[in-house]
Amino acid sequence: MLTIWTRPEAAPRAGLTRRNFLRVGALGVVGLTLSNLLRLRAAQPGASSRKAVIMIQLRGGPSHIDMYDLKPDAPAEIRGEFKPIQTNVPGFDICELMPEQAKIADRLALVRNLQMRTSSHNEQEITSGVLWDRKIPGNEGTPRPAFGSIVSKLRGGKLLPPFVNLGNTPQEAEDPGFLGPAYRPFIPSGQDLQNMTLAKDISHERLDDRKGLLRSLDGLRRDLDARQEVAGMDAYTARALDIISTPKVRDAFDMNLESQEVKNRYGLTANVRTYNAEFGVLRQFLLARRLVEAGVSVVSMQAFGQWDTHGNNFATLRRIVPVVDRGVAALVSDLHERGLDQDVAVVMWGEFGRGSRIYSINGGVPGRDHHGPANFVLFAGGGLKMGQVVGGTDPRAERPKGNIVRPQNVMATLYHALGIDPATALLDLQGRPVHLLDTREPIAELL
Repeated sequence: MLTIWTRPEAAPRAGLTRRNFLRVGALGVVGLTLSNLLRLRAAQPGASSRKAVIMIQLRGGPSHIDMYDLKPDAPAEIRGEFKPIQTNVPGFDICELMPEQAKIADRLALVRNLQMRTSSHNEQEITSGVLWDRKIPGNEGTPRPAFGSIVSKLRGGKLLPPFVNLGNTPQEAEDPGFLGPAYRPFIPSGQDLQNMTLAKDISHERLDDRKGLLRSLDGLRRDLDARQEVAGMDAYTARALDIISTPKVRDAFDMNLESQEVKNRYGLTANVRTYNAEFGVLRQFLLARRLVEAGVSVVSMQAFGQWDTHGNNFATLRRIVPVVDRGVAALVSDLHERGLDQDVAVVMWGEFGRGSRIYSINGGVPGRDHHGPANFVLFAGGGLKMGQVVGGTDPRAERPKGNIVRPQNVMATLYHALGIDPATALLDLQGRPVHLLDTREPIAELL
């Protein structure tokens, strides 16, 4: 089945900007719409195909004071239940729940003086570096596209989707904005990946015939919506079909091709039940490594969505922090041993930190509130300087001491790792130049 609407009035209008306009059925990608597939970029000469970023999002706001910026000398109502442990780098102390990272701190860089613009759940600041909210003065302009969307636009690519989201981050958080649908992240799901192959009755010759048919159709209007959804889809139709005519894409996602020895390192042992949330998170860490090794430029993943610990802070962290600890240590070590550490940058952060004072909601289990003025970001690889702690906070972990790092500095550092000038300007839908970042200084200590 190949369903094509040659007249725009024949196409279903409801949800057009988010749903199928053209579906390749018997070609073997049932469930994969072009708005999910067509992420393939125009080539930029000289761009290294090995350079990549893995962004680990701790959505909800991880507790910096309980993980990477412990204050053991603070009063009990501030310091919390956990103790710091020494790592293999002097002065780089972290939570006792993270012994695996303690062993490889020489391959990590911890920034403790990160400050967010707000204390609200707005993932745009960690997906684009620039918080955009009409209610905030100075934000009347155009919102920035997501980091991965910009990288997709600027860097060369051939077959693999350049920007993959493994954690189903909300659409608005990793929205390509004015760049259009070709630069949305590819969000894989089980059925999507199962269908990355030709149907039994479709030969490569028949596939080529259907490619020609699609290229010959010129009845689609290119002005159906302001975001150029249909034009973006049509521009990449040929390459979308190329994806299913080669095993490279589906092989990158196929965890069966990984040895059990490597899976064990990530905690994916043979006796672990595959429907556990912990298994799903650890699987993302390994899949992220497979994707960047195969040539994907940006992989974003969500390591749990349970970091908003207003209540039950300590019990929640006791459960999820060790899982993330194992995933980070396995990923960083794996990249290093495969010789990818100089090319692949890993970054882990959330949209804010947590408040210093422990409190209870209606007498419930103690937790911590949102706190944007202090946060952390963890780096690994990317040719950056590792084995160090950058900055610090006051005795209550409430505000940075001295210099302040902003999310745009984090993004500028990642652009630097990819060889992209953050002063680059892209044209929005009105033809106005929009710079990738307003603040373009990377974190100096990491260079």
